Amino acid sequence: MTITRKLHPRPQFIRENWESLDGQWDFRFDDENQGLAEKWYEGFEKEMVITVPFTYETKASGIHQEEHHSVVWYRKHFTAEKTNQLLTLYFEGVDYETSVWINGYLAGTHQGAYERFSFDISAFVQAGENEIVLRAEDSMACEQPRGKQRWKKDNFGCWYVQNTGIWKSVWMEERQHSISLDMVKITPDLDGDQVTFQPRVITPAGFSDTVIFEAVITFAGAAVSEVRGSLHQKMQIFTSDTRLAEDPCWGTKVWSPADPNLYDVTFRLYDESDQLLDEVSSYFGMRKIHIQNGQILLNNTTLYQRLILDQGYWPESSITPPSVEALELDLQRIKELGYNGLRKHQKLEDERFLYLCDQMGMLVWSEMPSTYTYNDIAVENFVSEWQAIVKQYYNHPAIITWVPFNESWGIKDIAHNKAQQAFTETVYYLTKSYDPARPVITNDGWVHTISDIVTLHDYEEYGEMLAARYADKDAIVNNEIQFNKDFHAFADGYSYHGQPVIISEFGGIAFSTAEGAEWGYGHHVGNEAEFMNRFDKIHQAIQDLPYVVGYCYTQLTDVEQEVNGLLDVNRKPKLPVAPIVAINERRLK
Repeated sequence: MTITRKLHPRPQFIRENWESLDGQWDFRFDDENQGLAEKWYEGFEKEMVITVPFTYETKASGIHQEEHHSVVWYRKHFTAEKTNQLLTLYFEGVDYETSVWINGYLAGTHQGAYERFSFDISAFVQAGENEIVLRAEDSMACEQPRGKQRWKKDNFGCWYVQNTGIWKSVWMEERQHSISLDMVKITPDLDGDQVTFQPRVITPAGFSDTVIFEAVITFAGAAVSEVRGSLHQKMQIFTSDTRLAEDPCWGTKVWSPADPNLYDVTFRLYDESDQLLDEVSSYFGMRKIHIQNGQILLNNTTLYQRLILDQGYWPESSITPPSVEALELDLQRIKELGYNGLRKHQKLEDERFLYLCDQMGMLVWSEMPSTYTYNDIAVENFVSEWQAIVKQYYNHPAIITWVPFNESWGIKDIAHNKAQQAFTETVYYLTKSYDPARPVITNDGWVHTISDIVTLHDYEEYGEMLAARYADKDAIVNNEIQFNKDFHAFADGYSYHGQPVIISEFGGIAFSTAEGAEWGYGHHVGNEAEFMNRFDKIHQAIQDLPYVVGYCYTQLTDVEQEVNGLLDVNRKPKLPVAPIVAINERRLK
């Protein structure tokens, strides 16, 4: 199952019959926005062929045109065995507004760039050849969550080429019955040696019969436990034991970076006569994350986080991973460099990446791509997409922190603006309503409102100055000291309540370059010795602070004009690895 999971676009929810639709699609631009009026959804004359899931802006797509086109069209053919075959069409990510037709019939629409969405296309399918037509409309608007996608003609600062249309995998899945599982929310209770399952079931209109839900848990092929019961409501809780039979007292296999144990679980639905309606394969990890006395605890043990900022860009494919192997390589590099986790910055990564993090024991901060203006439209866009993202990624044990906001992007007046402060509080509590266990950071970097962790960004290049600035914890958390120019720890009206403190961005050291547009933070260094001297001193300054419980170094790889990675764009280390590992692991000794 390991190989199948690694290749499946939705590795925590696998049905037997699925098919990837990645590959060659017909493609054309619609710069005059005439496609709808001319009914291109009934068929259009292709201008070129594109390789999905890469956007037309990338080399990997086969097109590589970086200028913005607001409307694009795709077309793909597939074969069905019979009319009304029970098929669901999945899109892992399309930027930004999507309409999909099957054989000329509108299957559905969607808005949002980063979360998965799907359409039941069974009613539109015919035996033999079928046609999918997709229209994607994107803009340079700052009201939509953009992340690191530029909203100007050219790259600037730390913003890069935009991505338009399909940028994650497209796939199709066959169901055996009209009654099926939509999802199962999995919540570990490590202290109680149990796990809870909350299934959501899709049923035909007017359906009122009883459905039986079953979950069968195994570990390394051995039976652990199972739970079975009637579903009387649209969503209810089922609880099952996680202790292994050979050791019922201490037998729960814990997930941690050092030992990332994963349980397998099979979900089934039955009707009242015990006929199998649906079967899905999944997995989960038993771990606990909580905060106590200014410390972050993983599995009831103090956790010191050594994170690295990971933007997930590749030179040939931008934000779309070129392969699963490329994702594995990045995670291997992170481990080799001595980090125990990563902050996935301004991006929601391919879910196969999260499976690999689950499998390899890599801690993950999951961060929402930012909007860059504040108004009612931006709020609506943000909240809708963030809710979908938290729901989609909830089951991954590797994710230990939610980061909805970064550096006041999209909420630039949060220090004083009551509406923007209320917005961050709303998102905080909305996230907690679905996931009360994981820490939530509002406005990572500075000017916090309500937040479970106080996170600070500081690109000071001199270790001595960094140490002096943070020597007095009270002065920092009580807004007596500014850091990173004009920023304080808290917004007006908010104060410190004993939260853990993490320096969640620092470093960003770049080697000297002949290209004026290429940059890092602070002065460029001229050689390895200069780099390691500065790297050592800024890390030592943070590691010596008794109240700081972790850090996140910027960054893993170079990204376009930003050349401050420990690796170059091709994932080659710029420096010997051993000294970096020794510095990262110094706090452990």
